[in-house]
Amino acid sequence: MYDLDADRFEALVGEIFDELPDDMVDGLDNVAIVIEDLPEDGSLDLLGLYSGIALTDRGQYGFGELPDMISIYREPLLAIVDTEDELRTQVRITLVHEIAHFYGIDDEELHSLGWG
Repeated sequence: MYDLDADRFEALVGEIFDELPDDMVDGLDNVAIVIEDLPEDGSLDLLGLYSGIALTDRGQYGFGELPDMISIYREPLLAIVDTEDELRTQVRITLVHEIAHFYGIDDEELHSLGWG
């Protein structure tokens, strides 16, 4: 298990997000990315979670709509890595996975693409 404080972890997630391809992140309108220590159930099994309605399942946002949310869970990610390089890889995979859900790509398709 790798140890990284909450502030540095948040900065690392921001760095990795900034490195993602523009065509992946440019469409993320009204999506909040939040860092949490653990999922609601307290488990270490979930690395990230997309909460919202995928683009493929909705119309256009109206005025005052709450944002969709991508949660990145610090402790589960730290529990599966031993180095910062491994952590960067896992955070990138998790971000791409949850962003894909925003675009309407389900777990089965993500697995076939190698991102599951």
